[in-house]
Amino acid sequence: MTNPLFNPLAQQQNRRFFLRQSSFGLGLAALHAMGKPNIRGASESPPLASPNAPGVEGFPNLPAKAKRVIFLCMAGGPSHLETFDPKPELARLDGQPMPESFTKGQPIAQLQGQALKCLGPQTSFARYGQSGQEISAFLPWTAKMADEIAIVRSMVTDQINHDPAHTVMNTGTSISGRPSMGAWVNYGLGSLSEDLPGFVVLTSQGGRNPQPIGARQWHSGFLPGRFQGVEFQSSGDPVHYVRNPTGISRARQRDLVDTVQQLNQLQEQRQWDPEIQTRINAYEMAFRMQASVPELMDLSREPQHVLDMYGTQGSDGSYAANCLLARRLAERGVRFIHLYHRGWDHHGDLTSYMKTCCGLTDKPTWALLTDLKQRGLLEDTLVIWGGEFGRTPMFQGKGKQPGRDHHIKGFSMWLCGGGIQGGVCHGQTDPLGYHAVENVVHVRDLHATMLHLLGIDHQRLSVPFQGLDARLTGVEKAHPIGAIMRG
Repeated sequence: MTNPLFNPLAQQQNRRFFLRQSSFGLGLAALHAMGKPNIRGASESPPLASPNAPGVEGFPNLPAKAKRVIFLCMAGGPSHLETFDPKPELARLDGQPMPESFTKGQPIAQLQGQALKCLGPQTSFARYGQSGQEISAFLPWTAKMADEIAIVRSMVTDQINHDPAHTVMNTGTSISGRPSMGAWVNYGLGSLSEDLPGFVVLTSQGGRNPQPIGARQWHSGFLPGRFQGVEFQSSGDPVHYVRNPTGISRARQRDLVDTVQQLNQLQEQRQWDPEIQTRINAYEMAFRMQASVPELMDLSREPQHVLDMYGTQGSDGSYAANCLLARRLAERGVRFIHLYHRGWDHHGDLTSYMKTCCGLTDKPTWALLTDLKQRGLLEDTLVIWGGEFGRTPMFQGKGKQPGRDHHIKGFSMWLCGGGIQGGVCHGQTDPLGYHAVENVVHVRDLHATMLHLLGIDHQRLSVPFQGLDARLTGVEKAHPIGAIMRG
């Protein structure tokens, strides 16, 4: 039989338990009043400690090469066949039937039951840098970084539609409600910032069919709520209600926050609940953000040559502006910065939309890496670029405006910065770019690599949940990609 002292429902119904708890709570209140007779005199109390909790004791447990992560998500799924994976054989077979040996029994989203024809690469490739990395003509600015980035051509994932594929990329599983990778990182290592959240999300759009991105993609899941991502808006107040109402001074706001915090602390002393601490942290962080966020978002203080390098003139909600904000967030100690650019779902008019999306993102990405490097931040900042999946080698669409369908069996991503060996290419797909066939890298391996570079053994960062030691990398085998790491 369940002990009523540990059964919340029984606690509510047990009269003796209620009286005992009431007397204990009144005693605490009296004791507190003796020490601080006027709870409303909160403005006289010192501010609380940093609202960002430290990480789990014992982490990092490996030599850390990176302190923070900037994840550049090209939402919608950029085509590896027009970016980082040249396929001469696919070009030779352009317009011919796709060999059935590649596709029989394979998951194909919108192309089921259709005649499958090969679609050759819609652009040219060339070798760049001393490393000779092969990069498409759609990405002239990325080509300038050829010796800085490690390209992984053999990525695979589990889900063929956008939202579940994002869920896999962000949480390591297609099961909704699990913690996102940014939440895991902040849980394990804690935040580096006193005045900003440890996990910030920025979104932009431009291209074909910008798919929606749900806030659950940066949720904390079963971890305490204080570890979830905070989305900064591109227009108006960057965070809702971050500014004081008219007539409310910062001193009055501090008084109100301190009073609420003391009430929350009294409640936490009576009944421990991790969400009470989350509430305490949230109030304190919100107050500190009232001063830090407006300064952060004010890009007018940036020199004109920096704005020109990124290709933005202010906080206009563009990917370029978000890349500049990512650098500013990294400078201020934000642990995990996630940028989404929505518009890469190119089922049709592939060439035109590739030009649009690359035109909006290519130069700002180069500017971000260049800026981080010039400021000495790239050495300990891990930058990751890629989408939730790739695109098929087969033709989709009608007439002279072809596109590509969703594809999960082989696609490309790149990594740069903290602990990454630049100028290397890892893995291969088959001659038509359908299957990853050499050094296959699952999304879980990408997560294991990220955690390893941050100084975390992915098998040890776990939380008991529903009878399992839940991890970002799950219970399946996952391995850091040693071939792309320095040292």
